[in-house]
Amino acid sequence: MDRKQVAGWIAAYERAWRTPGTKTLAEIFVDGVTYRQGPYRSPVVGLPSLARMWEDERNGPDEVFQMTSEIIAVEGNTAVARVEVRYADPVDQEYRDLWIIRFAEDGRCASFEEWPFWPTQPIAARPAES
Repeated sequence: MDRKQVAGWIAAYERAWRTPGTKTLAEIFVDGVTYRQGPYRSPVVGLPSLARMWEDERNGPDEVFQMTSEIIAVEGNTAVARVEVRYADPVDQEYRDLWIIRFAEDGRCASFEEWPFWPTQPIAARPAES
């Protein structure tokens, strides 16, 4: 993969989020994809599970948001991107994410992991009290 291919994949991801239904997911993710919504979250595995999660997580394809991205690194089949998403107009929710994307030979994503951050998120987890 190179930066141009990764940028194209990120653009296709955004188009898929804005497109009704989930049929376009097969264009950007392999059948056995693993998709982790956070570094400590269990992965969603496979296109059917990803499609269910996709529909549960978004407010529909008409959801108002702006997305910007910056590719940080590309090494072999792995890319890291910083992505910022601002929802609604005026903005009522925003995230800054790091995406770790591992690609299959055909350019579709085989493994996706995001590290989401938001303005009210604590800087560090508090230890459990004994």
